[in-house]
Amino acid sequence: MTRLAAVSVDLDAIRFYRAIHGLSSPPAGDKEPPDPVMAVAVPRLANWAKGLGIPITWFVVGSELADAAFSELLLGLCRRGDELANHSFDHYYDLTRRHRGVMREQVLLGTQALSRLTGKNKHGFRAPGYTMTDELAAVLSELLVAYDSSVFPCPIYYGAKAVALVGQRLFGRRSHAILDDARVLTAPMRPYRIGERYDRRGTGMVELPIQVTPRFRLPFIGTTLVGSGPIGARLLTSQVVGEPLVNLELHGIDAIDASDGLTELARVQPDLRLRWPRKLQALTSSINCLKAANYRFVTLEEAACAGEWGSTPNDRVER
Repeated sequence: MTRLAAVSVDLDAIRFYRAIHGLSSPPAGDKEPPDPVMAVAVPRLANWAKGLGIPITWFVVGSELADAAFSELLLGLCRRGDELANHSFDHYYDLTRRHRGVMREQVLLGTQALSRLTGKNKHGFRAPGYTMTDELAAVLSELLVAYDSSVFPCPIYYGAKAVALVGQRLFGRRSHAILDDARVLTAPMRPYRIGERYDRRGTGMVELPIQVTPRFRLPFIGTTLVGSGPIGARLLTSQVVGEPLVNLELHGIDAIDASDGLTELARVQPDLRLRWPRKLQALTSSINCLKAANYRFVTLEEAACAGEWGSTPNDRVER
């Protein structure tokens, strides 16, 4: 079977990071400059991917498509072979704790915003903060999304997030982020079809989990790679070589730093203290490692259609 790799980028605006850290928004009367994720990170990442000859799946917050210039930029990327996918309409971190009607509206409005831009009716989905529940999975199936890529079965990430949320409360800051259902920690690590429970195999919607390493379920995401540097990124990548699909998830923030007008946020967001060229160098190291292992780079939509995931003889060892 051909080994596949997919690179996706969650386009979370800077205001969402402020919300994660419980920071107040700028006064309503202040005129905000263009968001660095949309105005700076997307062009940088697009040029980076073009130089490597790989496609990107961009997870777009639907409300951001009200910006005509940003929409035109994304449409150009779509025309060159990239994929646009749904990251909800408003990026509510607590989406899974809201009424089912709100979940449905957020998915549907995000899809409609993308459809107006791309002309396509079906798109993949990723939940804000990677959080998933059986009810949200049911909504996605009902709306016939192309696939989901939200499940992140990573104990280290889960534990670090729990500690961070407690720490912020101790310092008097209330984060908008929430902790996922603990069942996610035993969900399959490889692509599968969702069953009656989102964390178990079945015959439903295709789930492409956020990548973890096979042995210890270490997080294989942009944050980990850029923080490890080029050498560390190669070592971490070597741990996922052999997986049928390597699903590398990045954020726009992985291509910007404090010098992009984010000095204040960098005080609480450590990866912004790393210079963006160094971050891209680490990501390039990882991509080259996968290329050397004969991985073929595809969009997540292509990966979701590549086979009947979840029917391999090794299913029983992945829970």
